[in-house]
Amino acid sequence: MSRKANLDSLFGSRAAPKPKEAQAEQFAAANTPDAKPEFADANTPSPPPKGRSSAVRTMGTTLRGLTARADAAADVESGSAIVEIAPELIDDSFIADRVEDAHDPTLPALVESIRESGQQVPVLVRPKPESPGRYQIAYGRRRTRAASILGRRVRAVVRPLSDDELVVAQGKENLERRDLSYIERAFFALRLEAHGFRRETITAAMGVGKGDLSTLISVARAVPEEVVSAIGPAPSAGRPRWMLLADRIKAISAGEISSLIDDSAFQAKPTDERFVAVLNAFLPKREPKAKAQIWKDPEGRKVARVERSGDRFILSIDEKLQPGLGAAVLDRLPEILAALRAGKE
Repeated sequence: MSRKANLDSLFGSRAAPKPKEAQAEQFAAANTPDAKPEFADANTPSPPPKGRSSAVRTMGTTLRGLTARADAAADVESGSAIVEIAPELIDDSFIADRVEDAHDPTLPALVESIRESGQQVPVLVRPKPESPGRYQIAYGRRRTRAASILGRRVRAVVRPLSDDELVVAQGKENLERRDLSYIERAFFALRLEAHGFRRETITAAMGVGKGDLSTLISVARAVPEEVVSAIGPAPSAGRPRWMLLADRIKAISAGEISSLIDDSAFQAKPTDERFVAVLNAFLPKREPKAKAQIWKDPEGRKVARVERSGDRFILSIDEKLQPGLGAAVLDRLPEILAALRAGKE
C-alpha cells in the first residue's frame, strides 16, 4: 500500500466536493453564443448579437479559472496534492524522533541519490500553527536536509494535522522504515510522554504494547541525554545492551562520564564504537585469571592442579594417578585448619 493510501486510511480523505466547477460549466455553456434553448419555439428570443460573445466567453473562462484555482487550493489543504516548498520554510516536528550524529554515514548517499534521480518520495508537513507561511514536518527530515544541501525545493504533501495526528504519522512512518535505533525510539517515547500525550496515542505512534513502552521510557530516563547525544544513534546497539548501560550508569559519577565523552579520541569514533567505549568503561573490571599451578609427586606425575580466583582456592586431584589422595586430604582438613589457626595465634 502506498504512503498516500496509508495516510488516507489514517486520516480519511478530506477532499471537498466541487459544486462551483459544475456551476461555472453550466453558466459558461448557457451563455455561449452557439448554445440553444432546450425548448425553442417562435416566441423564444433570438440569441444575443455576436458582438457580446467575446465578453460572455471571457466571463466563462474567468469563472472556470477561478474555480480551478479554488480546487487546487482545496487539494493542497486536504493533502491530496504534492507541492514544492523551499526547505527554509519547513521546521522540525515539535517532538524530535532522532539523535543527531555529526558523522552520519548515510546522508551523503541520500544526497547523491536525490541529485541523480530527484526526490522520489514526498515528505509530509502541516501548516505550522501560529506561523502563517511556514510548515512543520511530520516525517522526511533527512530528505528535507538533503534538498537544502542541494539547494532544491522539497516535494511535500501538506495536511492540516492535529498534534495527535502528526505524532502518529511520524511514528508510523518511522515504524515502516525501521531505521530508528533503539535509543532513538526510547527518547521519542519519553518526549511524547513529557509533552502530555496519552499512553494510547504513544502506543499507536510507536507500534508497541504498554509493557515495551514502559521499558523504552525507563531506559530513556536512566541514560542522561548528554550521554546519548555524545554516543549518537548507535544502530547496532539493541535493547539488551542499552538496558545494561542504563543499569550500570546509575552507579557512575558525572565526572567519570564527562571525562570520557569529552575526549577527542572518543568523539572521532563512529557512533557504534562510541557506544561500545561507554559500555566497556562502565562495566565491572574483571581481574585477570591467574595461571593454574600444577603439583607433581616425587615421580614427576601431575597429580594435583590449583587455581586461584579472587578469594577462591580450587584444588583438583587426578585420582587415576593417585587413588584415595582426595579422601585423605579431605580427612585431614580439620587438622590442617587447627594448625593454621594455632600458628596465627
